[in-house]
Amino acid sequence: MRIACVGGGPAGLYLSLLLKFREPQHDVTVFERTVPGPARGLGVVFWGDLLSKLYRADPESARDIERVALPWDNQVVDLDGKKVLHNVGRSYGIKRQHLLDILGRRATESGVRIEFGHEVTDPSQLPDADLIVACDGVNSRIRNKTEGFGTEVTRGRNKYIWLATDKVFDSFTWPFVHTDNGWIWANAYGVDRQSSAFVVECSAETWTGLRFDTMPHQDCLSHLEKIFEHQLDGHQLIGQTSSDTNVQWLNFRTVTNEHWHAGRTVLAGDAAHTTHFTIGSGTTLAIEDAIALADNLQRHRDMTAALEAYEKERQAAILQPQIAARFSAQWFENVDRYVGLEPRQFATVLLEQSVVYPTNRRSPTHGFTLRSVQDVD
Repeated sequence: MRIACVGGGPAGLYLSLLLKFREPQHDVTVFERTVPGPARGLGVVFWGDLLSKLYRADPESARDIERVALPWDNQVVDLDGKKVLHNVGRSYGIKRQHLLDILGRRATESGVRIEFGHEVTDPSQLPDADLIVACDGVNSRIRNKTEGFGTEVTRGRNKYIWLATDKVFDSFTWPFVHTDNGWIWANAYGVDRQSSAFVVECSAETWTGLRFDTMPHQDCLSHLEKIFEHQLDGHQLIGQTSSDTNVQWLNFRTVTNEHWHAGRTVLAGDAAHTTHFTIGSGTTLAIEDAIALADNLQRHRDMTAALEAYEKERQAAILQPQIAARFSAQWFENVDRYVGLEPRQFATVLLEQSVVYPTNRRSPTHGFTLRSVQDVD
C-alpha cells in the first residue's frame, strides 16, 4: 500500500516504522510541518506497561527509549510547603525531541520517507495514497477538511502553560502555591539528567489577577520563577522556543470523534482524542493507537475491515482514560474546594481524582501507597 502519515509526532512516526518493518513493500511517507529541534515540544511521561508494549512491537527502539528516559517511582504533593510522598511504581520522563529522534531514526532505517518542513493543510495536497493517516494533532487540518468524523471540541476553564526548567525533579512533583490572587500550581517531572518539564496551571481569575493576560513574555517567566522560587531552588524556567511565542497560555481542548475513519482517512493520536495532561496518558495513548492500527492492517486483508476493527478496539480502550481525564480536569477547575484540607488529606484526594494515569489499571489510585510525610527543609 501507499500510505501517507500527516504529522511526525509519536503516533505518526511509530506507526510508520511498524508498517514498514512488518511489510517492507509498503510505500510509507511521513509529512511533518516542523523541522527537528527544541521547538518540537518539551517533555512527556509514560509508565512501565507502555515500555513492555514497545519491547514487544519493536525491541530496538524500545531499548533506545529506555536508555535515555529518566525513571522515577514517587509523586510528591507540595501544598504551600508541606510535602506528602506517594509511591506509584516505575514511571519515566523523556524529552519529546529525544523520543521523536529515536522513532524518526528507526523509521528512516526501516525505509520510511520523512519530509520535514512539509506542511499539509488539505488532503488534496497529498500524493495519491491508499491510506491517509491523520496524526496532525488537536487542530488536525486533515480531520477538519474531511467529512464523517463527527468531531467535538470542548475547552476547559483553566489556563495552562507548558514550560521546562534546568532543575531536575527526581519525583513527579505537584507544587501548589497560594498568591494574593488565588492558587497556582504545576506538575514537574525530570525528562533527562539536565532538565524537567514544568507545566503551570491556574484558574482564569487567578491568571487575570496575576496579569499574565497582559504581561510581556519574558516578564511572565520571571514572575513564575518568583512564585515557584522555593520549588525551583534558584533554577530558571524555559519557554518552548526562543521567539515571543515561547510563553503561550492555553485552555485545554478535549477532542472526541464519533468515528475514527472516513473513506481512506483514519485518525490517530491527538487528532482522534485528547485526555487532560494531568493524567499523563497522551503519549501512551498515541503510541497504542499506532500499535493497534498496524496490528489491524496486518490482520485484515480488507482495509475497510481493518479500519473498522481499529476504531472499535481503540474507542473501547480510551473510554476509561477519557473518564479519568474528565474528572481530573474538573477537579483542578475546582481546586479551591480542597486546598483547605490538611496536606495528607489533600494529597490523597488529589491522587484519587486525577494524577498520572497508567492505562492498564482499574482506577487512578490502584496500587498507590502513602509512604511518608515531610516538611520542606
